[in-house]
Amino acid sequence: MDQRPDHESGSSIKSLRALAAAEGECTRCPLYRDATQAVPGEGPKGADFMLVGEQPGDKEDLAGKPFIGPAGRILDSALKDAGIAREDTFVTNAVKHFKHEMGGKRRLHKRPNNYEIERCKVWLERERDLIKPSTIIALGVTAARSLTGKTVTIAKMRRTPVELADGTKLVVTIHPSALLRIEDENDKHAAYRDFVADLKAARAAAGKAPTKA
Repeated sequence: MDQRPDHESGSSIKSLRALAAAEGECTRCPLYRDATQAVPGEGPKGADFMLVGEQPGDKEDLAGKPFIGPAGRILDSALKDAGIAREDTFVTNAVKHFKHEMGGKRRLHKRPNNYEIERCKVWLERERDLIKPSTIIALGVTAARSLTGKTVTIAKMRRTPVELADGTKLVVTIHPSALLRIEDENDKHAAYRDFVADLKAARAAAGKAPTKA
């Protein structure tokens, strides 16, 4: 049983607006010190799909909105190609603050460690409680770890839905930012097709017909 006070466990939070406010005041790990702001999840309550990334990027940190940078544009395109309507999705991150290091004048992404993932888990769990998605799509290993509590291999899990303890279906795939790092165009197109196929598997797991373009 969770012995933390309501304001720390998230159990007293009943709306996405209140959740965003609580995340904005979070000091559960040191990441808040160097980030511009917390970046809450975004999308409708009752969305069929919850997409969980790793953490906000530089643009997301500045704007306070998830998946608005280059990786977000790839995600939007892939969702459309997979027949998933954007309005049927709630997008968020396993970690709500941007972890980075300076590379000259640029802020360079740095992967959250296990402690930071665990300390931020309370907010992801509250998002799940409020949204109640039928299917969750983990974008990358950090999201998969936050949702399963263990380190997973994407290649072994992708395209095969598994059931979480509460009955929610989970599909694990790559983070769309991985596609940005592929230089060979043929390889990039192949990886994009695989990514879309993973999203289609998530749509099938949810029992949803493809959305018409």
